[in-house]
Amino acid sequence: MSASPDYELLKERSELAGYRLLSLAGECILPEPYGEYFRKEADFLLHGTYDDLLPGAYDRSYTNPAYAVSLFGERMGKLLSFLAYELTSVIPMRAEGDIRLEDRTILCELFLECYTAFMAESADTIGDGDSGSAPDPKIPDMLAGDLHSIIRNFITDYTDVTVADRIRDLVDPSRDFARRIIMEADLSDPAYLDLFGEYVSEDTRRLAGFLATLPEEDIRSMAGTFTGGFIKGFETTGKDISKKKTVNIRYELGFERLVRASVESFREAGLDVTIYRRPLHAAVRNGLTRIGYSGDPVNEQMDYDHREDEALFLDKAYAERKLEVARAAFEEVKEMAAVFAGPAVMERFGMHDFEPVNHRESWSLSDEQRQLANTTKARYAQIQNEYIDPEGRSYTIISYPVPEIGADFEEIFKETVNINTLPYMRYQEMQQCIIVELEKGETVEIKGKGENHTDLRISLAKPVDITRQAVFENCVADVNIPVGEVFTSPVLTGTDGLLHVSQVYINGLVFRDLKISFRDGYVTDYSCANFGTEEENRRYVEENILHSHGTLPMGEFAIGTNTTAYAMAKRYGIFDKLPILIAEKTGPHFAVGDTCYSREEDIRTFNPDGRELIAKDNEHTLKYRKSEPVKAYYNCHTDITIPYEELGEIASVDKDGERHCIIKDGAFVVPGAEDLNTPLNNLF
Repeated sequence: MSASPDYELLKERSELAGYRLLSLAGECILPEPYGEYFRKEADFLLHGTYDDLLPGAYDRSYTNPAYAVSLFGERMGKLLSFLAYELTSVIPMRAEGDIRLEDRTILCELFLECYTAFMAESADTIGDGDSGSAPDPKIPDMLAGDLHSIIRNFITDYTDVTVADRIRDLVDPSRDFARRIIMEADLSDPAYLDLFGEYVSEDTRRLAGFLATLPEEDIRSMAGTFTGGFIKGFETTGKDISKKKTVNIRYELGFERLVRASVESFREAGLDVTIYRRPLHAAVRNGLTRIGYSGDPVNEQMDYDHREDEALFLDKAYAERKLEVARAAFEEVKEMAAVFAGPAVMERFGMHDFEPVNHRESWSLSDEQRQLANTTKARYAQIQNEYIDPEGRSYTIISYPVPEIGADFEEIFKETVNINTLPYMRYQEMQQCIIVELEKGETVEIKGKGENHTDLRISLAKPVDITRQAVFENCVADVNIPVGEVFTSPVLTGTDGLLHVSQVYINGLVFRDLKISFRDGYVTDYSCANFGTEEENRRYVEENILHSHGTLPMGEFAIGTNTTAYAMAKRYGIFDKLPILIAEKTGPHFAVGDTCYSREEDIRTFNPDGRELIAKDNEHTLKYRKSEPVKAYYNCHTDITIPYEELGEIASVDKDGERHCIIKDGAFVVPGAEDLNTPLNNLF
């Protein structure tokens, strides 16, 4: 940041806030427990580290809404817990120095404004100053109203900073804080990880150390698979990548050596790279997602408790303000947005299991707010698509294990590299044999066996000319690495039955005994067995699979064919660790939400055999996408996989009732696809 008048004013504001925080940390005269809260949080803003946020300290952390409510009462406790969580962002902001000076300054000013509101009340109206006494419940409620307004106004007013910066970070390669570290640091010493300002676990340091030992040719080969998949995504869909200038790499710390090689590979292909941090401000956070580069979650329960903090400030006025700022921000960067090619995502897997505890004291969206949140996301996506044309962009996703997966980490890593580079032409041939059998039917029936009670019927699109039109896509390793799967968008009418999985991991969360019922393609009922009450279990599914929609359509039916990945998972006992990117290739899977062709239905795409894909829409998108596009899409797509060994049968059924079997008792029975069973031999 240059020494402009605006900068000098900002620097002055920052210094003034710092002086006030120093004074407050030492001489806060508020009665307890409020005095201790403001002293500790002032000290955190000045000197706080991730050690203050670790799980071991969470029971007595103000970021814990249950603890805060026990001290300050229901309304005030939730507000002060929200504020404490929001202030945790100053740690990564400090690492960026003047780049994030405004972000740090406005957070400090928010805290000080809240403190001033408390100071405006005399000590005897808040409490008697005795740290052992409970605060007066009436006066804090009055203060809570003031505090609520201060926080809500802050978040709304500063969307022109928080939302606008997030949009620019996506498309502007000059915002290069992380990229400079990746390209210039000594990656042979894991100490470089501390430069990012993220929480770095010992596991992440081990990962960086392991990658430092790999031969350069191995790193470049892995990077070539990653960047090659992105470029191939343009080629297979007939999109012109020569019109693009930038790509966004998203990853989690520890993979910097591989990311550096990927940046170099993209540059050789004529693409510059943006790399931006996970969202820090409440205005741009989205539940538990951490899009961008990020370190380890310092405290998963803390993040879970604050996943719906948006409930504090979400109303129609805020939503309109956010969308107004988003449009203005995209307009400012429209030239860069027009040449943005899309995201290249590097995921990790093998982390410890996380089973959250539901705290009733957490903020929770009302039904009206959930509807508003979903509508706002849809309208935001529509604005983004005006500036970053979905018909001209693509993506790729790849994943690798981390040392936390266990003692066999290095072997699993090597096998994952092999899985990511399986010969796609051979899979393409075998998958074509499967497609031929599937397309003989008007429906597909899927039945579980043993304790799996799945019993589904999927309705298929009806081609006019099967020699020219395809119902299932033959998907190998381009955008979704590794190979392979065949998939379609089900016809909703006539898609009925029960989907049941004994245990599945979705976005890092475990679901036990998950059951989802469908009628005419839509979810009609759902349950799991994670918690002690039906209400808690239903809410868990609704939040994390239905994404707060009352119902969702089945957007995808697919059969994964990567039996090599399945065998690896079986051999090392890591099914519970697989990311959905690999897990979806290890059996049939079903997605609730949008189709795989969301917002790209009119782009003509073809299978390798030259036939055009026709199953891109369903009844819902056909009804709305031309006239009311905001209603056409749910902006979510969640895959749920059934393991091969839990399968009784998958068969297509033609108009005469004849069955064409694809999988029987966990094995492929299609002529020409028998080699898929080789990795499964002797597994079950």
